[in-house]
Amino acid sequence: MGELLAGKIAVVTGAARGIGLAVATRFVAEGARVVIADLDEDAATKAAASFAEGSVVAMRCNVTSESDVEALVNGTVARLGSIDVMVNNAGVTRDATMAKMSLDDFRLVMDVHLVGTWLGTKAAGAAMREQQSGAIVNMSSISGKVGNFGQTNYSAAKAGIVGMTKASAKELARYGVRANVIQPGLIRTAMTEAMPQKAWDAKMTEIPMARAGEPAEVAAVAAFLSSDLSSYMTGTVLEVTGGRYM
Repeated sequence: MGELLAGKIAVVTGAARGIGLAVATRFVAEGARVVIADLDEDAATKAAASFAEGSVVAMRCNVTSESDVEALVNGTVARLGSIDVMVNNAGVTRDATMAKMSLDDFRLVMDVHLVGTWLGTKAAGAAMREQQSGAIVNMSSISGKVGNFGQTNYSAAKAGIVGMTKASAKELARYGVRANVIQPGLIRTAMTEAMPQKAWDAKMTEIPMARAGEPAEVAAVAAFLSSDLSSYMTGTVLEVTGGRYM
């Protein structure tokens, strides 16, 4: 396998577990040096320790804090020399029907997903403008396209990521910086496997490929969007859903 990201420096937020960790793993396999950023510093450090020495650095970052995100990007450039790829993946869920959802839970989910992704795009975009190169990959969800029952907060945030990424892609294109979006569907992670069996089965009936996706399958698309294979793509939305809601 050729190394798609040989010599590249990549930052992945929310990378201590789940899809973020799968992205970090694929990036290292493709020759990148990766910063695993996560609010849970212990989990990030533990995740980083499982990689070959020198390939991964762990950093604590609260993506809702502008100073934290700026420190993450600036610290990466200072320690590793550049930032070539930024994957804004960190997220939380606070599911409830709109009637029962608190304003705090709506704001928290918007803050982590949408504001956090904007802060990451802004900080990485500024550094990449200086370099005149870079790729930003923002993690949305198919629920940003269709809206999920009990997820007015999450669906709004994930739809917002699409519009924000398209706008930022227009602003950054002239500087050689690309920004694209991935919309995963039902992916097998600790978070989705905690779902009641009835809910899982209902979702399976909506998937033409008749199976859940694996984190590695999302990571492969992130590697593609971060590499020169997608050099003429910016502002695009790639669905990784097994055909669900096409």
